[in-house]
Parts: sequence; C-alpha cells; structure tokens
Amino acid sequence: MTFRSPIQHCRACGTAVVYRLPDDGDTKQRAVCPACNTVHYENPLNVVGTVPAMPDGRVLLCKRNIEPRWGKWTLPAGFMELDETTAQGAARETDEEAGAQIEMGPLFSLLNVPRVGQVHLFYRATLLSDRFNPGHETIEAKLFAEEEVPWDELAFRTVKETLAAYFADRRAGGFGLHCIDIE
Repeated sequence: MTFRSPIQHCRACGTAVVYRLPDDGDTKQRAVCPACNTVHYENPLNVVGTVPAMPDGRVLLCKRNIEPRWGKWTLPAGFMELDETTAQGAARETDEEAGAQIEMGPLFSLLNVPRVGQVHLFYRATLLSDRFNPGHETIEAKLFAEEEVPWDELAFRTVKETLAAYFADRRAGGFGLHCIDIE
C-alpha cells in the first residue's frame, strides 16, 4: 500500500473531489471533480542524484542536515524539478548538497520504491576536486573508501543498494546499469 495524502480538492475549481472510476474507461479509481469533471492523476516522484567518486574509487557522501533521517549519510540527491532532465537534476542536487565539481557519467541505478510513490535514479559522476562547499541541507560532505562507508548510518535503502552495486562493479572492473525494486 502506498503512503500518500489523498487529493481533497480540485486544482481547477476548488470543489471537493470524489474517488471513483473516471467516465473515460480508466480502470483505476482517481480523484474526480464532480463540478468540472477534471480527473486528477497521481504519479510517482523522481528522486535524482549521483554517485560522485574520485578516480581512486572513494565516494562522496553527505551527512543530512534535514529530516527525514537527520544526521544520517546519503548520496547527494533530491527531487527532480520541472524543466530539467534527470541528469540536470542530479547535477543540481550534487552542487546544492555538496558543492562538488563533477563530470557527469552514465545512469547507474534505477530503484523503484512503490510503497512511497518514488523512483530513484543515480548517475555515476567523476569528482574533479576533493574540495566541497556543502549547502544548508548538509552537515558535512566527506569522501569514503568502501571499507570506511558508515553502512549502518546510511539514510536510505536506495543509497545502500546503489553503493553496494557501485563497489561490486568497481571490484569486477566494469560498471553496469542496476534496476532494483525496493519493497
């Protein structure tokens, strides 16, 4: 079951919506406005970020200065904005959270998290410097070798799965694309 706040009012006219099957043949209950017949669709949110790494394999993690999971470590990531691509959003989040200079690489992991209505996309990125200027959402930005990663202090399972895949691929000598479903 998805955790969400149900739509209560029509975004077009403000009338209280009802959840029912739309009259257009849709097979899923939607928030429908009884006054203007607007159907409101609810879609997953995209979370975009990077696995920023030095050529020696150390990765950049950010200690969160916001909830949820304040004080836990994460890869730089956040919600994609309108008018940007997933890669642009990932680069923006890396700059905002870590102040890191990167060269964007290919898509590395795609993680479906249907329980919370999210899709997480992480790109590999090469760090161009080991100097960081964290934004207000980050307490500290720090490089970690695989054996130094605070695995029990990671903020999200999507980050843990992505890091595990990154280090496994690095040991194997080649990177792939990882598609993972988080239940």
